[in-house]
Amino acid sequence: MPDKEQFLNLAQQHKDAVFRVAFSCLKSRADADDVTQTVLLRLYETDKTFENDDHAKYWLIRVTLNECKKHWRSPWRHTEDYAEYANTLTFEQPRYSEVFDAVMALDPKYRVVIYLYYYEGYKIEEIAQLLHLRSGTVGTRLARAKERLKRILSEEDEQ
Repeated sequence: MPDKEQFLNLAQQHKDAVFRVAFSCLKSRADADDVTQTVLLRLYETDKTFENDDHAKYWLIRVTLNECKKHWRSPWRHTEDYAEYANTLTFEQPRYSEVFDAVMALDPKYRVVIYLYYYEGYKIEEIAQLLHLRSGTVGTRLARAKERLKRILSEEDEQ
């Protein structure tokens, strides 16, 4: 178990990334908050020793993805419109809001890959390890997601 100072440092440093991964999977702020809390509790209780900060972040994202899968299997699962949460966000440019909406319109398997690749900066091989998929599958999902985003955003431009 990490000592209190190490736990607080890791939790403070990575809680936003954990929330964003959970939100990109679940599209619900309340559910993402629940998953984030569960993941941080798992961090507090773990007896795992982390080699470095990247190792800790990788572990946290892996646990987050597993908790999201558990959530989807839960009989108490509920969904809400993410638009309420999106309205609380501020974007530097109006186009960023359109991109956010387009990403959230993707299937979860594409949203997660887009998030991990573009926002967290993971390479395809690293995403494959995180998601327990082959690199080719991740590359295909990334290509399909980009194609769908291009189509969605070009349709918005035409309107």
